[in-house]
Amino acid sequence: MRVVFRCDPALADHLPKPVAARGQLPDWLRAMPANAHSPLHGRDIRTVKQCPPFVDAMSYGFMILLPCDVSVDRGAFSWDWNVPAPATENHPRAPLSFHVPAQFDGTPFAAGGRAALKFNSFWTIELEDGWSLFATHPVNRLELPFRLVSGLVDADRFHDGGINFPALWTEPEFRGTLPKGTPVAQCFAVPRAPYELVFEELDDARRATYAKTVAEVLEKPGVYRRQFRARRGRSSGG
Repeated sequence: MRVVFRCDPALADHLPKPVAARGQLPDWLRAMPANAHSPLHGRDIRTVKQCPPFVDAMSYGFMILLPCDVSVDRGAFSWDWNVPAPATENHPRAPLSFHVPAQFDGTPFAAGGRAALKFNSFWTIELEDGWSLFATHPVNRLELPFRLVSGLVDADRFHDGGINFPALWTEPEFRGTLPKGTPVAQCFAVPRAPYELVFEELDDARRATYAKTVAEVLEKPGVYRRQFRARRGRSSGG
């Protein structure tokens, strides 16, 4: 999968580039223990740090990063970002803009009359034919004081303009800085080929392999990692 990012030439030296999500794993994941005591079990059990699906979901795709520090004071946002004027017409200059509350009327995440954020895009994104871009909140990153609103863009066709990322600010009393380089959106390519949903009953052979597989996973640590987890290639830049 070739993903092409383009930016305004006047801003090229000032923007953090999108990066592979595996390079943005949070400090809390690295610091958390691999095992923790469970009073219910009466022994140590493996934590999600040893769960490949949990970690692989956080490592998948690429991250869009906040281009500068943003100061937040109880819902007031400000920044000091001294960059050249873009050479491209209709190009954003601010890291954030906003959606009016009416745009979210009727949704379960309407923010009580508050405007929603929009993380402005400074990169266009082009995918290969037949692929769309799925953008969502950085996976399992509930410590971030916002929640991205997920979206799907046909980026094999729409790649001449930036893709912006709406979000809800979830901590109205927050006072501090959202630092430059904060991951604001996790993105990955998905094929637009339609699904064929097939439903079958487990036959004798599949019931036997089901029982064997589940028993091994429950009894031996690392079965999924050793026998079923696919190798993942590393992203290259160019």
